[in-house]
Amino acid sequence: MSARVAVLGAGSWGTTFGKILADGGARVTMWARRPELAREIDEAKRNSRYLPGINLPRTMRATHDIARTLEGADQVYVSVPSKSARDTLKQIRPILSRTEAPVVSLMKGVEKKSGLRMSQVIEEVLGCDPRRIAVVSGPNLAREIAQEQPTAAVASSHSAETAALVATTSSNGYFRTFVNTDVAGTEFGGVLKNLIAVATGIVDGVGYGENTKASIITRGLVEMTDFAVAYGAQHETMQGLAGLGDLIATCQSPLSRNNTAGRLLGQGYTLDDVVEHMEQTAEGLSSVAPILQLAQAKGVEMPIVQQVKMVLDGTMEPRDIAPHLTTDDDTPQEETQYGSSDRGGALRRAIERARDLLGDGGGRARRD
Repeated sequence: MSARVAVLGAGSWGTTFGKILADGGARVTMWARRPELAREIDEAKRNSRYLPGINLPRTMRATHDIARTLEGADQVYVSVPSKSARDTLKQIRPILSRTEAPVVSLMKGVEKKSGLRMSQVIEEVLGCDPRRIAVVSGPNLAREIAQEQPTAAVASSHSAETAALVATTSSNGYFRTFVNTDVAGTEFGGVLKNLIAVATGIVDGVGYGENTKASIITRGLVEMTDFAVAYGAQHETMQGLAGLGDLIATCQSPLSRNNTAGRLLGQGYTLDDVVEHMEQTAEGLSSVAPILQLAQAKGVEMPIVQQVKMVLDGTMEPRDIAPHLTTDDDTPQEETQYGSSDRGGALRRAIERARDLLGDGGGRARRD
C-alpha cells in the first residue's frame, strides 16, 4: 500500500514537497494554517498565493485541522518557518507520542534563541529517538520543482533505514532523493547557504557584477565548510547537493527569497522594509546572529557572514561589502579547498621570505 503522509505547512516549499510525495504515489494530506488556503488546495487543487498557475495532484488533500492531518500518518513532514517550529511541534506532540512515524524536517534555519538545528528542536520537543528523525535539503527552488523541472535532493538521518524510507517516498519521475547519514552537514548546508545568498543579493542590488558574486560564492563555500566541519559535519557533504548544490541555486536565482532580500538591502531598503516586503520568510535574515554566535564558540572566522550582519545592523553601507570579503590581514594566505588557515608549510615560508624582501613598502596581497 502507498504511504499515508502528512505535510505541515502549505507555503511554497511545503506545498511543492506535498506534490513531490503525491506524484511519487503517497497519499498526502496537507495542513494549512489558514482555512481558506486549506480549502483551495483541497477543492481546487491550487495554491494561488504561493504557487500561482500550478495544478496540484488530485490525490492531495488539505485541512486546517492539524489532528486530522496527522490521523493515521506513516510519515510526517514539517515545513513551517524555523521561528514557528517549536510551537507547532508542541501542538502535535501528544499525537506523535502515540506513533512511531518518522518526522522529517523540510526547514532550513536554526532556532534564534537556542542556536539548535531543526532536527535538534524536533528531538528536544518530541522527546523521540533521533533515528526516527530525518532532514531533506538540496538545490530546491520550489517553483521550478512544482513545474516538474528535473532536480535532486538528499535525505539524511542517523538511521540509514529512515533516510532510505524518506528517499524512496520522495522520489518520482522529476525528483530524485539521495541519502546520507551526515545530519549536521546536511542541515548546516541548508542554513549557511542562505547567509551567502543574502550577501550575493546585496552586491547584486548594489550593481556589482559576476566576478564579485563568484568570489562571494566560492569563499562562502569555504566559510560554510569551516563552520560545518567544526560542528561535526563531513567535508564531502558540503561539496554535494546539500552544500555546493544548494549554494549555487540559492545564490544565482531570482526565485530565492534570501537572494531577493539581499538585493533589496543592496538597493537601499532597510531591514524592516525588506521584512515587510517579503511575502514569505527569508530564513537567512534571522539566522545570521545565531550562526555567528555558534561560529565564535568554535573559533571559526566567517568574514562574509559578519559583513552581512553589519549591513543588517546598518553599520556598513551595502556597497562596501565587496572590498572586505576575507580579512584585514595583509599577509598572503593560501587558498585551500577547505578552511581558511594556511596549511602549506612551503608556501608559508615563501610568503615570509617575500615579506622580508619587500619590507613595509611591499604590495598588498590578499587571499584568493
